[in-house]
Amino acid sequence: MTFRFVPMEEGDLDWVTAQEANLHAFPWTRRNFTDSLASGHFCRLMYDGASPVAYAVAFMVLDEAHLLNISVTDGEQGRGLGCRLLEFLMDEARHNDGRRFFLEVRPSNARALALYRRAGFVEIGRRTGYYPSSGGREDAIVMSCSL
Repeated sequence: MTFRFVPMEEGDLDWVTAQEANLHAFPWTRRNFTDSLASGHFCRLMYDGASPVAYAVAFMVLDEAHLLNISVTDGEQGRGLGCRLLEFLMDEARHNDGRRFFLEVRPSNARALALYRRAGFVEIGRRTGYYPSSGGREDAIVMSCSL
């Protein structure tokens, strides 16, 4: 497998938002991605050969990296691509003098929780009612790891 990580651009947003709508019950909007690009967030696409297979959005504040979105396309899940993309993001944070990485995840997202734990993230708190859900609101588990 030959993976490439390329900056996300405005022209990628039709594909990204289509994937987002397919993957998530409460997807980010095109505006969320446009705002992230405009803010200078670290927005990346992951390619396997010629095809995009994943995307992510993160940002840095001083020496802290914050993951906002990481998603692997439906047909490519279960191949370790999320792990590869997360490793890439963590390396980029280190190269930008990052010392800690933070994220929030739904307690119901067992696959993501397993990925983050394998990568060294530990739970440091909870945000009550952080995410919309079909039953109203769902908490977020706040996780962090040292870089």
